[in-house]
Amino acid sequence: MPDEMPYEHVLIDDPAPYVRRVTLNRPEKRNALHAPLRAEILAALREADGDPGVRATIVRGAGKSFSAGYDLTPDISPEHKGRSGQGPGKFQRDVVDGWMGIWDLAKPVIAQVHGHCLAGGSELATGCDLVYVAEDALIGYPAVRFGVPDMQYHAWLLGMRKAMELVLTGDSMTGVEAVERGFANRAFPAASLDEEVLAMAGRIVQIPPDVLQLNKRTVHRAMEHMGMRSAIRTGTEACALATHSDGFKEFMEAAKETGLTKALTRRDGAFGDGRTAG
Repeated sequence: MPDEMPYEHVLIDDPAPYVRRVTLNRPEKRNALHAPLRAEILAALREADGDPGVRATIVRGAGKSFSAGYDLTPDISPEHKGRSGQGPGKFQRDVVDGWMGIWDLAKPVIAQVHGHCLAGGSELATGCDLVYVAEDALIGYPAVRFGVPDMQYHAWLLGMRKAMELVLTGDSMTGVEAVERGFANRAFPAASLDEEVLAMAGRIVQIPPDVLQLNKRTVHRAMEHMGMRSAIRTGTEACALATHSDGFKEFMEAAKETGLTKALTRRDGAFGDGRTAG
């Protein structure tokens, strides 16, 4: 592995020949995606894309979860302003452009999902080319209970009926269900997930890298001709509009007054899941 930029929020290793691995490393926050972490994920992926010794990259999370979603704590760090311009919808455009930018990398990126993969975490996984999950993972978008998704992948990956059910309830899928419904490629027991994902990566990197990269593009170009990229980008406007809705404002005000944990517990109480499960 060549000399790389210093990272504070991700771990980098090369666990097998031609395979780079990027591990989200905020386990105490269930790998909540604040701006510095998002920036480092994308930087590490771009670095791997330019490394001739890498043919595929795995993204996973340290601790109990892949990622519980976006960190709702305000971040005003001037060095993490994003590239999508200012004005209404800036955050939504920025995160979606980031995850969709994974599509534009030459080399395949694999999401290795365990534990919670919620909201922004599911968007990160969606941006990856392949998704392998633990059977008991929980994948969903509970934030639809007070707002609209930033990256609206649901109809494209799950089909209209399952997508509609998930965005109207905020319910989560298990890893097994995610495979059955088309969100993920394969599900494995959590204890063997590392081993199984490395085995799949090992198969992929046997392909000549120039052919591998062209084959990645064929699938993405087909999805783009069907309108996936433009539809997801258009969805950021609906997400931005939702931040002006009464429901969104009420949730954010509750989070400010009582704390985020209590606001989330209240949000999920009627559904018997999330922080209220068990």
